[in-house]
Amino acid sequence: MSPRFLILCGALVLASGVAAGAFGAHGLKHLVTPDLLEVWRTAAHYQLIHGAGLLLTAALWARLAPAPAAWAGGLMLAGLLVFSGSLYALVLTGARVLGAVTPIGGLLMILSWLTLAWAACKARGGPRL
Repeated sequence: MSPRFLILCGALVLASGVAAGAFGAHGLKHLVTPDLLEVWRTAAHYQLIHGAGLLLTAALWARLAPAPAAWAGGLMLAGLLVFSGSLYALVLTGARVLGAVTPIGGLLMILSWLTLAWAACKARGGPRL
Protein backbone atom coordinates (compact mmCIF):
# COMPACT_ATOMS: atom_id res chain seq x y z
CA MET A 1 0.00 0.00 0.00
CA SER A 2 1.61 3.24 -1.13
CA PRO A 3 0.54 6.86 -0.63
CA ARG A 4 -0.26 7.11 -4.33
CA PHE A 5 -2.54 4.06 -4.16
CA LEU A 6 -4.26 5.48 -1.06
CA ILE A 7 -4.89 8.76 -2.90
CA LEU A 8 -6.33 6.89 -5.86
CA CYS A 9 -8.55 4.74 -3.64
CA GLY A 10 -9.56 7.69 -1.46
CA ALA A 11 -10.60 9.77 -4.45
CA LEU A 12 -12.60 6.89 -5.95
CA VAL A 13 -14.21 6.06 -2.61
CA LEU A 14 -15.20 9.70 -2.12
CA ALA A 15 -16.58 10.08 -5.64
CA SER A 16 -18.62 6.89 -5.33
CA GLY A 17 -19.72 7.92 -1.82
CA VAL A 18 -21.17 11.16 -3.17
CA ALA A 19 -22.87 9.20 -5.95
CA ALA A 20 -24.25 6.68 -3.43
CA GLY A 21 -25.57 9.47 -1.24
CA ALA A 22 -27.28 11.13 -4.19
CA PHE A 23 -28.71 7.81 -5.37
CA GLY A 24 -30.09 7.19 -1.90
CA ALA A 25 -31.62 10.65 -1.65
CA HIS A 26 -33.16 10.66 -5.11
CA GLY A 27 -33.25 7.17 -6.62
CA LEU A 28 -34.13 5.04 -3.60
CA LYS A 29 -36.36 7.51 -1.82
CA HIS A 30 -39.58 6.00 -3.16
CA LEU A 31 -38.34 2.42 -3.57
CA VAL A 32 -37.33 1.41 -0.04
CA THR A 33 -38.71 1.90 3.43
CA PRO A 34 -37.50 4.83 5.55
CA ASP A 35 -35.52 2.47 7.81
CA LEU A 36 -33.67 0.99 4.82
CA LEU A 37 -33.04 4.48 3.47
CA GLU A 38 -31.42 5.31 6.81
CA VAL A 39 -29.22 2.19 6.48
CA TRP A 40 -28.16 3.46 3.04
CA ARG A 41 -27.34 6.89 4.51
CA THR A 42 -25.23 5.27 7.21
CA ALA A 43 -23.27 3.33 4.58
CA ALA A 44 -22.65 6.48 2.52
CA HIS A 45 -21.70 8.48 5.63
CA TYR A 46 -19.08 5.98 6.77
CA GLN A 47 -17.82 5.60 3.21
CA LEU A 48 -17.20 9.35 2.99
CA ILE A 49 -15.49 9.51 6.38
CA HIS A 50 -13.15 6.66 5.55
CA GLY A 51 -12.47 7.92 2.03
CA ALA A 52 -11.20 11.09 3.68
CA GLY A 53 -9.27 8.87 6.09
CA LEU A 54 -7.48 7.24 3.16
CA LEU A 55 -6.46 10.69 1.87
CA LEU A 56 -5.38 11.70 5.38
CA THR A 57 -3.21 8.61 5.69
CA ALA A 58 -1.58 9.38 2.34
CA ALA A 59 -1.06 13.04 3.28
CA LEU A 60 0.60 12.11 6.57
CA TRP A 61 2.65 9.26 5.08
CA ALA A 62 6.02 11.03 5.36
CA ARG A 63 5.44 11.58 9.08
CA LEU A 64 4.44 7.97 9.80
CA ALA A 65 6.24 4.68 10.13
CA PRO A 66 5.69 3.17 6.67
CA ALA A 67 4.74 -0.41 7.58
CA PRO A 68 1.96 0.42 10.05
CA ALA A 69 0.81 3.28 7.78
CA ALA A 70 0.39 0.77 4.97
CA TRP A 71 -1.52 -1.54 7.30
CA ALA A 72 -3.74 1.35 8.43
CA GLY A 73 -4.61 2.17 4.84
CA GLY A 74 -5.31 -1.46 3.98
CA LEU A 75 -7.48 -2.00 7.04
CA MET A 76 -9.37 1.22 6.34
CA LEU A 77 -10.05 0.27 2.74
CA ALA A 78 -11.09 -3.28 3.66
CA GLY A 79 -13.26 -2.03 6.51
CA LEU A 80 -15.14 0.48 4.44
CA LEU A 81 -15.70 -2.02 1.64
CA VAL A 82 -17.08 -4.63 4.05
CA PHE A 83 -19.06 -2.18 6.20
CA SER A 84 -20.59 0.03 3.54
CA GLY A 85 -20.72 -2.71 0.94
CA SER A 86 -22.70 -5.04 3.19
CA LEU A 87 -25.15 -2.26 4.05
CA TYR A 88 -25.62 -1.26 0.40
CA ALA A 89 -26.18 -4.92 -0.51
CA LEU A 90 -28.65 -5.34 2.36
CA VAL A 91 -30.72 -2.40 1.13
CA LEU A 92 -30.63 -3.46 -2.52
CA THR A 93 -31.34 -7.16 -1.95
CA GLY A 94 -33.33 -7.17 1.29
CA ALA A 95 -31.09 -10.00 2.54
CA ARG A 96 -30.95 -9.12 6.24
CA VAL A 97 -28.29 -11.80 6.79
CA LEU A 98 -25.81 -9.34 5.24
CA GLY A 99 -26.18 -7.24 8.38
CA ALA A 100 -24.21 -9.93 10.22
CA VAL A 101 -21.13 -9.06 8.13
CA THR A 102 -21.32 -5.32 8.80
CA PRO A 103 -19.71 -5.38 12.29
CA ILE A 104 -16.61 -7.04 10.81
CA GLY A 105 -16.19 -3.99 8.59
CA GLY A 106 -16.70 -1.73 11.59
CA LEU A 107 -14.04 -3.60 13.54
CA LEU A 108 -11.61 -3.26 10.61
CA MET A 109 -12.26 0.48 10.49
CA ILE A 110 -11.62 0.84 14.23
CA LEU A 111 -8.41 -1.17 13.87
CA SER A 112 -7.35 1.07 10.98
CA TRP A 113 -7.55 4.21 13.13
CA LEU A 114 -5.68 2.50 15.98
CA THR A 115 -3.02 1.33 13.53
CA LEU A 116 -2.72 4.89 12.20
CA ALA A 117 -2.07 6.04 15.76
CA TRP A 118 0.54 3.29 16.11
CA ALA A 119 2.16 4.47 12.85
CA ALA A 120 2.48 7.94 14.36
CA CYS A 121 4.02 6.57 17.55
CA LYS A 122 6.49 4.37 15.67
CA ALA A 123 7.64 7.18 13.36
CA ARG A 124 11.04 8.69 13.91
CA GLY A 125 10.54 11.61 16.27
CA GLY A 126 6.95 10.55 16.92
CA PRO A 127 5.26 10.67 20.31
CA ARG A 128 6.44 8.06 22.78
CA LEU A 129 4.01 6.28 25.04
